[in-house]
This record gives sequence, C-alpha cells and structure tokens, in this order.
Amino acid sequence: MIVTATSDLVLDVLDAADPVAQRAATAKLDALKSSDVDFAASMDAAASKAADQSAASMAEAQSGAVNGQPVQVIKKPGPDEVYRKFEAFILQTFVETMLPKESEEVFGKGTAGGIWKSMLAEQLGAQLAKGKGIGIAKQLASAHPAAPDATGKAG
Repeated sequence: MIVTATSDLVLDVLDAADPVAQRAATAKLDALKSSDVDFAASMDAAASKAADQSAASMAEAQSGAVNGQPVQVIKKPGPDEVYRKFEAFILQTFVETMLPKESEEVFGKGTAGGIWKSMLAEQLGAQLAKGKGIGIAKQLASAHPAAPDATGKAG
C-alpha cells in the first residue's frame, strides 16, 4: 500500500472538519473554479484586504480606542504608594523570617509549603504597611520629596 502524505493529510483534515464549514469551503472553491478567476490574483486581493483591515485596526488602537471602546489609562503610582509597597516588602521579609521553619502540618510539605508560607508573609506585610506601618515609607517620603516629572508637574 502506498501512502501519499499530501492527499491523505488533506483528506484527514477534511474528514475532521465541521460538515457545514466543509460544504461552505467546497462551495467557495467551486465558485472560484467556475468563474475563471486567476487564483493568484484573488489571493493577492484577499491579502491586501487583510492588510488594509490590519492597518485600520492599528490606527484605531493608536487613537486610544479598541473595538470602539476607549482605552482606560492606568496612572503611574505616586511616590507615597511606591514607598508603601517597599515598606510592605520589607515587612514581608521580616514576617517570613519570623514564621516557624518546621511547620509542615500547617503549610504543607516541600515547595508548596514554602509558597503558602511566602504568600502568608506577603499578605501580612501588606496589611501591616497599609496602616501606619513602621515608618519606613514616611521616612523615605520625607527624604525624597516629590520631584517634578517630565511634564513639569509635581507628583
């Protein structure tokens, strides 16, 4: 038995296709065959149409809208927020070192236990820094007052 990879592959794909989509594709191919249209010319036309649509969607995205919806711009966090997150990270490190080393019955064994312990320390650090914290963020904010950004506005 001789196997021709190309035709067998095409027939396998055709067999796996949705029957409705298969009939629609066959009808389109039959229409192209019967209309005596140059296949290369029709492919070039389809490619240029797709390129035009791509260019239009890129222009729309650059104008600040995606699918007709305006794009929401996320503001850069202020220096106070950055300092608070830094304090939360420092507190996370402190809390993680204070948690018991041998606590497999609480957090689990191996890597999963380490991840759970790290997640607990991260949340505790964030909650501690959310209030007054321990003063690291306040000291950093007073040591580095907000400098003007590129637009000339402070903050």
